[in-house]
Amino acid sequence: QVQLVESGGGLVQPGGSLRLSCAVSGRTFSNYDMGWFRQAPGKERDVVAVISRRGSSTYYADSVKGRFTISSDNAKNTVYLQMNSLKPEDTAIYFCAAPFSFAVVLPKRSDEFHYWGQGTQVTVSP
Repeated sequence: QVQLVESGGGLVQPGGSLRLSCAVSGRTFSNYDMGWFRQAPGKERDVVAVISRRGSSTYYADSVKGRFTISSDNAKNTVYLQMNSLKPEDTAIYFCAAPFSFAVVLPKRSDEFHYWGQGTQVTVSP
C-alpha cells in the first residue's frame, strides 16, 4: 500500500531554517504531483506548497512565498520542503500528501489528496 513518512521537524528559533522530507513507497513516485500541508492548533489544514510530478511547476501559499521551497528527488522517491526565515506563525504539524490519481494536476485543496503522512511537528519559538 501507499505510505508517506515525514521527517525533519523540530524546534527552531525565529529566523531559523528546517528541511522536511517525505519518503513515499508503494507507488511510482514520479507519476504523481505532491503537496505539503500544515495544521495549527484549532485551525484547518491548509496547503503550503505543491510540486508537479516532474518538478517543473510549483505552487506556494502566499504566507510562505519567498521563504519556503518545495522540491523532489524521483530517484529517492522523496519530496522536500526547505523552510527558511521561519516565523512563530509557521508553528504547526506539517503533512505531506499525494492524490489518488495521476490525473490530478497541481491539486491545492485537501480533498484532492488521498494519501497522507502521519505529520511532523514544527515549532518556531525563541
